[in-house]
Amino acid sequence: MTNTFVHLHNHSQFSLLDGAASLDQLIERAVQLGMPAIALTDHGVMHGFVKFYEKAKAAGIKPIIGCEVYMARRGRLDR
Repeated sequence: MTNTFVHLHNHSQFSLLDGAASLDQLIERAVQLGMPAIALTDHGVMHGFVKFYEKAKAAGIKPIIGCEVYMARRGRLDR
């Protein structure tokens, strides 16, 4: 039976202070768990997406590209 569960909220080392896993570790774990796809949703940056895409495709996993962003009405420091 094929695993159909896919993690859609993952951070890599490019998410400062939040992501501890490297791109290789994320993809390797997805392969170990038999996942057909995995998402990368770093905080406000897209620095790792090209390498993530290439590495996931090479591992036979569908890469899902996203980004966790925050919106503020008045400015970036508004909470």
